[in-house]
Amino acid sequence: MQTLWHFVGGNAQSGKSGRFGDVFNPATGELSARVPLASAEEMRGAIGVAQAALAGWAATPPLRRARVMFKFKELIEKHTDDLARLVTAEHGKTFADAKGSVTRGLEVVEFACGIPHLLKGEYTDSVGGGIDAWSMRHPVGVCAGITPFNFPAMVPLWMFPVAIACGNSFILKPSEKDPSCSLRLVELLQDAGLPDGVLNVVNGDREAVETLLTDPRVAAISFVGSTPIAEMIYRVGAAHGKRVQALGGAKNHMVVMPDADLEQATDALMGAAYGSAGERCMAISVAVAVGKVADALVEKLSPRVAALKVGPGMDPDSEMGPLVTKEHWQKVTGYIDQGVKEGARLVVDGRGLKLQGYEGGYYMGGSLFDNVTPGMRIYQEEIFGPVLSVVRLPDFDSAVDLINKHEYGNGTAIFTRDGDAAREFTQRVQVGMVGVNVPIPVPMAFHSFGGWKRSLFGDHHMHGMEGVRFYTKMKAVTSRWPTGLRAGAEFTMPTMK
Repeated sequence: MQTLWHFVGGNAQSGKSGRFGDVFNPATGELSARVPLASAEEMRGAIGVAQAALAGWAATPPLRRARVMFKFKELIEKHTDDLARLVTAEHGKTFADAKGSVTRGLEVVEFACGIPHLLKGEYTDSVGGGIDAWSMRHPVGVCAGITPFNFPAMVPLWMFPVAIACGNSFILKPSEKDPSCSLRLVELLQDAGLPDGVLNVVNGDREAVETLLTDPRVAAISFVGSTPIAEMIYRVGAAHGKRVQALGGAKNHMVVMPDADLEQATDALMGAAYGSAGERCMAISVAVAVGKVADALVEKLSPRVAALKVGPGMDPDSEMGPLVTKEHWQKVTGYIDQGVKEGARLVVDGRGLKLQGYEGGYYMGGSLFDNVTPGMRIYQEEIFGPVLSVVRLPDFDSAVDLINKHEYGNGTAIFTRDGDAAREFTQRVQVGMVGVNVPIPVPMAFHSFGGWKRSLFGDHHMHGMEGVRFYTKMKAVTSRWPTGLRAGAEFTMPTMK
């Protein structure tokens, strides 16, 4: 069994706390590695290393920082399969899905390669007589990222490439459930020419996180995870004077209008609800069937859900892999039990699935509920598993109202042939990311990712120009080079003449 490590100051470091977490292979249930859990002292040491590396890296011209990113991009492309295999081995998602997630992270690295252009300020000649003005963007300092188990490649790559390209140093605290991909990414960035100490990976649990949130040397925190933790991260980090972007939970609805292409809508729901075993913050977990479409939609979905090919992530025939841990499997199973007790109709039951030769794996088939109502827990709460709930509503306005009343506002979609309905939906729905005949509307890297309401705490979305703004601070300069005699002191508010 492998014992993992931290990566600080350009070197792999053994854990000194004596505390370890267990890393499992979800496909077999076997213990595959131990990961060290950093003490507060170890985390403070890593912060000191990042702080020491900050000044030199911040003074490095953006063009040279971009060249490191170009090399990093090349190395990720070369090692995509290796990174995807690490994701599958510790998270469980299919290899094809893991490769897709690496690619979506790579797109942010590609965006960061343009940092010389992205950091350009604005210049105004002659705002007054002989006076010029311009703006500059400076790095904020030592930044930290706390990332979730469901995307061990993509979400870290949403954070540290932009932060580092902007001239910051960075500490990544990955999920202790699947940390190996993050450790490999930092090695690749070191190989790309990043100076020691600019990117550090420290594994840990609550003790490590609390140290990041309270240490005054950390200037900014990025987080993706559940809403209760996101809110805590935001409150504690902001109370200690830090910038915080904390992305929380989701309950994503897909509205299926009566005029929708039903085959297309069914295909979309299958991939969006059951891909990655539903362990996506942009997964569709509620299908809102409007009017007469409900019976036909459930009729088309049920045999497809029952026939899902569930198996190990490295099996090319698998459409869905196992859940990440036994504890999470138990949690999702509990939600299905709860839905039955609440009176929803369980059309397809994914509980009790066993695979020959993989009896210890955390497998679950797809589950489909019909006649779900807004008062049920399976509607209100984020299940984060392969469970789709169908809510039946009479009309478009009821569908929009249902979505807008939910506490989460991460992603949503509408499937329709009616351009007016689609436009009205995009204007009225209170959600941060919207798809029109697109079930998982994750923006490209040159846009930004983030939800509304209790799906995001903080002012900035992630990556894109929102990421550049979050990881930099603006400086405005007003300059005059006077000639001749000075006019003397002026005691009135200066105005441009």
